[in-house]
Amino acid sequence: MQTNEMKKRSENRKMFIALLRSLFSNEHIKYKAQDARKLADFMASMASTVAATPGLEENEFGLNRVVLALQTIQLAVEEIGLRGHALTAYLLRSVVTQPEQSEVVERFFGKDIAQTLRGFMKVEALEVKTEAMSTDNFRNLLISQAADMRIILLLIADSVCLMRQIRDTDNLEAQHKVSVEAANLYAPLAHKLGLYKLKSELEDLSLKYLEHDAYYSIKESLNATKRSRDAYIERFTEPIRKMLDGAGLRYHMKGRTKSIHSIWQKMKKQQCGFNGVYDLFAIRIILDVPEQKEKEQCWQVFSLITNKYESNLKRLRDWLTVPKSNGYESLHITVKGPEEKWVEVQIRSERMDEVAEHGLAAHWRYKGVKSSGGTVDSWLADIRSALETGNDSLLTQSLTSDLKEGNVYVFSPKGDLYSLPPHSTILDFAYTIHTGIGNRCVGGRVNGKNYSIRQPLESGQTVEILTASTQTPKAEWVNIARSGHARAKIRAAVREIQASESAIGKEILERKMKNRKLEWDESLINQLVKKMGYKESFDFFKDMGDERIDVNRALETYVELMKREQGTAERAAVRSAEEFNMENEWLNRAKGDQDELVIGRDLKGLDFQMARCCNPVYGDQVFGFVTVSGGIKIHRIGCPNAPALRERFGYRIVKARWAGKGHDTYPITLHVVGNDDLGIVNNITSIISKEEHIMLRSISIDSNDGLFSGILTVLVDDTHRLTGLIKKLRTVRGVKAVSRS
Repeated sequence: MQTNEMKKRSENRKMFIALLRSLFSNEHIKYKAQDARKLADFMASMASTVAATPGLEENEFGLNRVVLALQTIQLAVEEIGLRGHALTAYLLRSVVTQPEQSEVVERFFGKDIAQTLRGFMKVEALEVKTEAMSTDNFRNLLISQAADMRIILLLIADSVCLMRQIRDTDNLEAQHKVSVEAANLYAPLAHKLGLYKLKSELEDLSLKYLEHDAYYSIKESLNATKRSRDAYIERFTEPIRKMLDGAGLRYHMKGRTKSIHSIWQKMKKQQCGFNGVYDLFAIRIILDVPEQKEKEQCWQVFSLITNKYESNLKRLRDWLTVPKSNGYESLHITVKGPEEKWVEVQIRSERMDEVAEHGLAAHWRYKGVKSSGGTVDSWLADIRSALETGNDSLLTQSLTSDLKEGNVYVFSPKGDLYSLPPHSTILDFAYTIHTGIGNRCVGGRVNGKNYSIRQPLESGQTVEILTASTQTPKAEWVNIARSGHARAKIRAAVREIQASESAIGKEILERKMKNRKLEWDESLINQLVKKMGYKESFDFFKDMGDERIDVNRALETYVELMKREQGTAERAAVRSAEEFNMENEWLNRAKGDQDELVIGRDLKGLDFQMARCCNPVYGDQVFGFVTVSGGIKIHRIGCPNAPALRERFGYRIVKARWAGKGHDTYPITLHVVGNDDLGIVNNITSIISKEEHIMLRSISIDSNDGLFSGILTVLVDDTHRLTGLIKKLRTVRGVKAVSRS
């Protein structure tokens, strides 16, 4: 036993020395002699400390951590093209076991290497269930924690190296865990980054460990049919070679059998056996051509092949005209070859093949690639744009971002992953889970520690919401919440509570008014609220329900307001519109009379209309304008024509106000401006349709340069409902402004 252990240590030592020499002598990395010596000395000192602690020198599979790190670095250099201090940081990660040791690393090797090392530690500290691992949210979390795309690339390389060496392990539980990670996390990331070779290897190896029987069944079938496939490929490609040679094209050709994982997926999708998968292989034609002539020659090859073999245009994939987001460029066609078999042919240039094999990483070697916008796809879009321009300054700029402004990704106790807006608090998370939980939230437990609802959250934390049945939402919570969703739910809950609290006071007042045989007039009630010193009616009714207001005093004030409205009060008389006499108006004005025109319903003997220039609504502050024909036009105080009317025809201006309740409907024109997003019109019309006593009469839409402009005509009965509608329309996603014409 001891002999085997000594033999294992000796082999690890030899492998370590060989890999370290390879690393130091690599012409692409170019370690200076003093830097190499410093790194070797530090590794030796730290390795001795690790070796003295049982379980730290080797991982759960019995593999030496330092040797595995060197193998990963070698793969990242050769297959991905990575360079720079991220490699050093990854090597140091194999011997640096405690976060506080990163301070020592910073003194020895500088801030950049220490910061990258901390990125590795933060990523490795993430614990997550399989369900969350396969989501884009988790991949975004991984990137935000790493803060450097080279860390992600090295983790992909690490997964490949590890999967290659765990076939014979006895730790089946750990084997299953890393296989699931490879399949659900690192393989999709490799695909998004264009690392197709590594992606295929990860998928095949994970299938090998997770679906053992299926893997070896397909593998044996492929081996059994290899000779016949090779012979068929030769028969298929021979006439193509002659055509390409005749056209004077420089190229090389290779046949590629589909990966075992790809075949297995097709078998599951088509619900068939191995023999039911007809496109087991593809032919790849790689052209040696200058970049400016790439597309021209690719389409020339396409024309030659389709003239020889029947093509299936439904399976044509043109990634020459519009490349994939990860930079992949190629032309894929499917043609019917000998024996009526369908064969996929891929046509690309040498440059395109390099990108296809090694991803966008093939274009850069030394730069620290940070995430942009918090997602892999947005990062790829940025880096591709920069690469296409050939502007180094733009490239550097596009590869950096302030991750603090990105979304926050947190876990629930069950392992579910949630995406929250920047600077979100425990309260935001509570409302994200469920409105009821948010309304009863009293705090939270973050990574096992209790915090208040105000506590800001950070990506990677596990958050448990604490609730109490007696808790109710407070108006000040709006200032705590950071997400629009949470704020909207809080406002709605507060309004509901206020409505419930004010209902008691309202009922008391209504009962007292019935006892005194007084009619409820909404306009007078609003005046009463203002008269009693309240801005909002619910505050007034709440205090009445809490017996903070003397009901009898309120009723006396109401009666005074009613008498004034009816013109029976002792103060200056107020005439109704029916009593208004135009012939005497000028005399009254000369005498300084300050009478008002009271606009009620069912008016008789008076010709008056609502002005179309401003469309007044019941509740608006208004004035009357005497027309030449003798009628009266009712204008809003804020009418655009009001200043000119007052200046030129001041003698025709009549004071006016509404009386009683608003029972008619008035046409109002609203101007809505916003982003031309899908579904914005549907969202706007949906809100209007749900409003009581509001009807959409017409809508006119115009779209230009990504902006949406809409003219809406709605029928409303008072300003209160109109104001509420405008507020709701402004909350629609994409809407920038809502104004009344």
